[in-house]
Amino acid sequence: MRWRQGIGGFTLLEVLVALLIVAIAVGALARAGGQVLSSQAALEERTLALWVADNLIAELRLEPPARSGRRQGTSSQGGRDWYWDILIQPTPGEELIRIDIAVHAAADRRSPVLTHTGFLPASGR
Repeated sequence: MRWRQGIGGFTLLEVLVALLIVAIAVGALARAGGQVLSSQAALEERTLALWVADNLIAELRLEPPARSGRRQGTSSQGGRDWYWDILIQPTPGEELIRIDIAVHAAADRRSPVLTHTGFLPASGR
């Protein structure tokens, strides 16, 4: 059997270049996938912290008008404990109460996962 001239396969160099391109693409996809997973974890943490802050504002809305001052406590959300600090203060004009909430993932309260501000009527509901 004779081989036809002009019909040939890939050279070894062409195959190696193609494998190099595929390896770079797979590496880039793996890195992108890792970044997506880490951002998802950060977004999940911020979402849970926001729910903690929103729940605290809702609880304050149900109480008699909140007194100015600071409060600290813990809440459970998403199967974990969250540590929060609240600063309650009147706004100029004293028609509203400003509530600043810092939600922390750790008990040392060094850096908050989220800070959130809400407002309530000063005279009650």
